[in-house]
Amino acid sequence: YDLWQPYVRKDRDEAYYLRVGRIATIVGLLISVATAFIAKGYSNIMNYVQLLFSYFNAPLFATFIIAMFWRRTTPWAGFWGLIAGFLGAFVTHELSSSGTVDLGSELAASFWGAVAAFAADAVVTVAVSLVTKPKETEALRGLVWGLPRRDVEPDRMSEEDRVWYRSPWLLGAGAMALVVILNIVFI
Repeated sequence: YDLWQPYVRKDRDEAYYLRVGRIATIVGLLISVATAFIAKGYSNIMNYVQLLFSYFNAPLFATFIIAMFWRRTTPWAGFWGLIAGFLGAFVTHELSSSGTVDLGSELAASFWGAVAAFAADAVVTVAVSLVTKPKETEALRGLVWGLPRRDVEPDRMSEEDRVWYRSPWLLGAGAMALVVILNIVFI
């Protein structure tokens, strides 16, 4: 509904959008059943899951991060960035599977596919954003970092919450230090 109405068919009745949603759900279910037959061809399910993550999660993460912190990002940039990211992972997988490029194991190839997907998405998202018209700043309030919503009263900290040991910077640094220490201990 959120994609079909604004980008494909505008100003249609609700019954039309409900029908399109139902058809999209059925198609999605059929695709998911078909992927079970694809998964059967992998040595273990983890390699298959990592491959899917490189195809979909890495480009989605790149689009999300760029759009969250850069208000110039446009919807079309996000769309074409996701397509480019998917293709980057796909090309990497095909080159590795055919033996053209040796990336080590299947898992390592998936990780390199994720790197290619993230990079391709980031480059295309930025490039397309620079040549397309950005949204108005007011439409981005509450969505982009640094643009708070005007209709929400900012949270007021009580005096007892202003003590030094409740500082977000201190807590964040403590969490990062704990992650490093645990990685050293358990690796």
